[in-house]
Amino acid sequence: MTPALAVLEKTFGYSSFRGQQADIIQTVIDGGDALVLMPTGGGKSLCYQIPSLVREGTGVVISPLIALMQDQVDALSAVGARAAFLNSTQSPDERRSVEQAFLAGELDLLYLAPERLRSAADLLDRGTIALFAIDEAHCVSQWGHDFRPEYLQLSLLHERWPSVPRIALTATATEQTRREIAQRLDLTGASQFVSSFDRPNIQYRIESKAQPLQQLLSLLRTEHAGDAGIVYCLSRASVEKTAEFLRDNGIPALPYHAGLDTAVRSSNQSRFLREDGMVMVATIAFGMGIDKPDVRFVAHLDLPKSVEGYYQETGRAGRDGLPSTAWLAYGLQDVVQQRRMIDTSEGDLAHRRRLGAHLDAMLALCETVECRRVQLLGYFGQVSEACGNCDTCLAPPETWDGTIPAQKLLSTIVRLKRERNQSYGAGHLVDILLGKQTPRVTQYGHDSLATFGIGQDISEAEWRGVVRQLLAQGLLSVEGEYGILVITDASSTVLSGARKVMLRREAPKRSKAAKKAVAAQLPELALPLFESLRAWRSAEALAQGVPAYIVFGDATLRGIAVTRPTSLEELGTITGVGEKKLEQYGEALLGVVAAA
Repeated sequence: MTPALAVLEKTFGYSSFRGQQADIIQTVIDGGDALVLMPTGGGKSLCYQIPSLVREGTGVVISPLIALMQDQVDALSAVGARAAFLNSTQSPDERRSVEQAFLAGELDLLYLAPERLRSAADLLDRGTIALFAIDEAHCVSQWGHDFRPEYLQLSLLHERWPSVPRIALTATATEQTRREIAQRLDLTGASQFVSSFDRPNIQYRIESKAQPLQQLLSLLRTEHAGDAGIVYCLSRASVEKTAEFLRDNGIPALPYHAGLDTAVRSSNQSRFLREDGMVMVATIAFGMGIDKPDVRFVAHLDLPKSVEGYYQETGRAGRDGLPSTAWLAYGLQDVVQQRRMIDTSEGDLAHRRRLGAHLDAMLALCETVECRRVQLLGYFGQVSEACGNCDTCLAPPETWDGTIPAQKLLSTIVRLKRERNQSYGAGHLVDILLGKQTPRVTQYGHDSLATFGIGQDISEAEWRGVVRQLLAQGLLSVEGEYGILVITDASSTVLSGARKVMLRREAPKRSKAAKKAVAAQLPELALPLFESLRAWRSAEALAQGVPAYIVFGDATLRGIAVTRPTSLEELGTITGVGEKKLEQYGEALLGVVAAA
């Protein structure tokens, strides 16, 4: 048995490595550098934790997640690893204690925030460093979805400690982002390991936004009753409104955004991690580094700004490999709002073009009639077959020739501009096409336009879909504070009849049986024991003041419930039960099994 495999079994309770883990770990143990792209839930942490335990010295982990360092340290301590962190939340005495432990060689892993690296450099010089791990490495890339300027200083690692191996890890990066990470971190000579980005346990679903809060409530009540999940909103106001709506409808929900007091954010995050069945409603300020394995759904009530951001956020569901849902409600106003935000964003033209490219890729994912997973993985340069487990596979949408409706809409915009020097948003244009005698239509005499009422062959909802898809295809653009629609250079090819416009028509909603809870997927005889084990775990986690998953994950409890071990030796063969946890919890677990 190799030293790495021995640590995997004895410390972490796993019998074998997954995917490329063994090669990555051995590369770093041997002193080599590595750039690792591995999906959330794929086991990235072990790729630096195990080398830190095998190599001489302390593994130094650079992480932006100050609020989560305590949980990361607790999880390592629970399996017998010696871990600590240095950050701004500690008192001087606490920091001194950690520094002394590092210098004495009493730490296996030390977590640092990137902004603390320079001030800690002299301390690191005086100790023995096993490796540097740069977590969430996409933060160094301006093409990535979460750029953080403090990451730019991390090239210091190679300059100051050239003999110490480095491993940079991220869950999302296109080829372009990967090149930038390697260049900025001076890792161009590193071994690169790119795992499949596929998360087959996640079902991707995107639907038209009608009454988004009611749509969300239906999802939670019919498919995810009692499940933990995350709901993402674009604005702070929307976060507060959604959390209140869910609470008013009997669903335990908490808000999280940058406008909340730090103590409130910390408390809400702690409750989400520690309590079962809690829903967090948040802006994208929440989620990076969240290691809660039993998040059963991630919902988006607003369009994400990029595919990378969407993939990273949806990847927080189902880290334990069990069935989970990634659901997005997407509408015309999302497109208008995002285009307007890009046009008014700070930065040069190249920056706005970069944002526009991100949005275009996200719109392509929303509007595809092909498999969502094929489109998603294709964005990251990976090829796959149709998955059979996304909405477009389960209920394929139709395509239809929307050339004539597109010409009617574009013609209305052109006539208003040419004849009256007027421009309007989507709502008023659709009213004209439908022949609605609204006060505004009457006031401006738009009922005398040649295009008034010529669009009554399709519904208002379908017209909004036409507008949305023309925006997505670059045949319309948005201008100004009020989101007025204007034609683009490409519009002339449609108006002249030289270009055909194919549009997506939503498949009719199928009635779906409520998805079974994870517990219900167990054999019936194992259910009572599984629930007893969950109750025991909750009490144990509460007593220790740690999240339940730090004691044991659902997958381990399922293994115990199915096998019903009667000895410590049998219990030790179950995935997730390492030596330290067997010693700490073994007799108590056998007691729960015997009593069930």
